Amino acid sequence: MSRYATRKEMVAWALYDCSNNGFVTPIQTFIFAAYFTKAVAENPAIGSAMWGNMISLAGLVVALGGPLLGAVADRAGRRKPWIGVFTALCIAATFSLWFVKPDPAFAMLALVGVCIGTIGSEYALIFYNTMLSDLVPNERTGRWSGWGWASGYIGGLACLLLAFFLLVGDNPLIPLGTGDAANVRATVFLAGGWYLIFALPLFLFTPDTPATGTPLIQAAGQGLTQLKESFSHVRRYKHIVRFLIARMIYNDGLATTFAFGGIYAAGVFGMSAKEVLIFGIVLNVAAGLGAFAFAWVDDWIGPKPTILLSLVGLLVPGTIMLFITSKLWFLVVGCVLGLFFGPVQSASRSYLARTAPPELRSQFFGLFALSGKLTSFAGPLLVGWLTYLSGSQRVGMSTVIFLFFAGGVMMLTVPTAAHVREEVAEGNPADSPQ
Repeated sequence: MSRYATRKEMVAWALYDCSNNGFVTPIQTFIFAAYFTKAVAENPAIGSAMWGNMISLAGLVVALGGPLLGAVADRAGRRKPWIGVFTALCIAATFSLWFVKPDPAFAMLALVGVCIGTIGSEYALIFYNTMLSDLVPNERTGRWSGWGWASGYIGGLACLLLAFFLLVGDNPLIPLGTGDAANVRATVFLAGGWYLIFALPLFLFTPDTPATGTPLIQAAGQGLTQLKESFSHVRRYKHIVRFLIARMIYNDGLATTFAFGGIYAAGVFGMSAKEVLIFGIVLNVAAGLGAFAFAWVDDWIGPKPTILLSLVGLLVPGTIMLFITSKLWFLVVGCVLGLFFGPVQSASRSYLARTAPPELRSQFFGLFALSGKLTSFAGPLLVGWLTYLSGSQRVGMSTVIFLFFAGGVMMLTVPTAAHVREEVAEGNPADSPQ
């Protein structure tokens, strides 16, 4: 690209976070996930196990294929065609879920559809994230990463609330009825349509990096060679390796919090399903506000300090929540905790966008996806076993605190983004923490 993007072009870029969450929030997390476990699977226990295995399989595909696809894209140049292919794959898979009726005979169709949709959604994000460094200068990377992340939280919740009022609430505006769960199944059209509508601005207005002219087959061969070379010369990128390890650890803490937060609220504080849903909505609003507000902080003090500050913001209220007994204070402290969900994620994207070598950026964002999936089973597994052995959910959830702390300690060994750029400009390895 010969120039940086305009504000209009960047707004179009940021809206893709909003569009992607139209799949993640109503399909992968809330409405369709609950429909599958309660109405499609043989029983909720079997449904939960099948759903968990499917998400793990999709995560494995993303983790293994992401770095290679990123390396190929680095050789080919353009990012938007890749985003377009995987966006279309996710939307098509989402629409296919309409045919999943409340009968165990449709369980495999549901699992295959959501698995393909998840893979498409996650792969598209690799190339979407890669675009950030090409679109804005370093001094504005943090704010746009944060604003994009905030639009994702807001978009996911808006789509969820729209589905509730239009289709699945007590008095929906579009009364399709509950026969064959038509009202619930229709939410897939809302989710897919949301994804399509809010993804279009990216393709219409946001500029792309130019194509290199390398044929796809040749780019695939070059990408594979480059990926092998990157792994064999990993010492050149030790700062990124340490960052990805740190992110893998604290991201497990986030994933575990998302997976068990509602369970903890219901089990320890006796919150009803409705209260848990409202609490989840409030937490997501807080996370979006945090990502939006801390976007300026990232550009002001840098992504590494922002990550460390956010981890402290997760550690302190997270620890307090293990000891308080009042439901009211649990809600208040939980909202404070939620403020830091978004910043730690957006600043992580910002750090890699600032430090990855331009010619290997997609490849490293593929590894970024790998670091988010590789050990995602570990936190929930530890929580489950600690809860079982101790008989206490509070003891089990202490795993999250350990993961945030361990990730923060590892992050201390990572050099700042500014230090990396200075060392690269001088031709030195960016290795020492600053």
